Amino acid sequence: MAEQIWLNGTLVPAADATLSAFDHGLTVGDGIFETLRATDRVVWAPSRHLARLRRSAAILGIEVPYSDDELRSAMQAVLDTHDLALARVRVTVTAGPGPLGSDRAGATPTVLVAVAPLPSWPESTSVCVVPWLRNERGAMAGAKTTSYAENVVALAYAKERGCTEAIFANTVGMLCEGTGSNVFCVFDGQIITPPLSSGCLAGVTRELVLEITDALEEDIAMRAFLLADEVFLTSTGRWVQSVHQIDGRRLVPGKTTARIAKAFATLCAGTPDP
Repeated sequence: MAEQIWLNGTLVPAADATLSAFDHGLTVGDGIFETLRATDRVVWAPSRHLARLRRSAAILGIEVPYSDDELRSAMQAVLDTHDLALARVRVTVTAGPGPLGSDRAGATPTVLVAVAPLPSWPESTSVCVVPWLRNERGAMAGAKTTSYAENVVALAYAKERGCTEAIFANTVGMLCEGTGSNVFCVFDGQIITPPLSSGCLAGVTRELVLEITDALEEDIAMRAFLLADEVFLTSTGRWVQSVHQIDGRRLVPGKTTARIAKAFATLCAGTPDP
């Protein structure tokens, strides 16, 4: 079977899938999405991801026109047309066709499920702090929206400097997040990650790490972040990845990060929907 996508309730060959030129997700970035991990066609943590999709939809005022069971079936149907041991499954929901401006037309939302290979990440990586800030008080704070241009620019900045992730502070000088990851720091053995009030996204992997560890949610000043004993990133793609360099400062991946990575891997091996 040729690789397909799921568009508004129907499987369609990827080459034949079309959207309206007036779709608000295209014209003004009026949409939300979730990226899920699938191993051997089994989707990981679908319940948590779909719950977050609906939280993002509520922030934007978009009503997802399909149930969780329908979206689960859609993801599985698309995965079954791909031969991938490790896959990235993306569920995208936009406000549908609308005017060439910020107003909506009350159209039925567009829903798209697509699959692509998920790259494997090394055990550790390097990051850099970007000169732009996250707005922790903005209308979209906490929503995973399709308006990702800020992340595109920040990640390009990081890659130009030999890093795989860009780190944002928020408007009050506190650590916020990466372009596609949450950040944890270790100070004297204590694990700390920024609270959701910092403006960071409520990452699924972040949530699980908080549940299986004694990590605290506390504000972290950027000057403290730069001097942390250990730093690690969490995301659906990276899972738990240690950081060995921040803005050129070398860190030694430590025992705490290694312990968390092992505990998380054990959790994930136990169930596909933790």
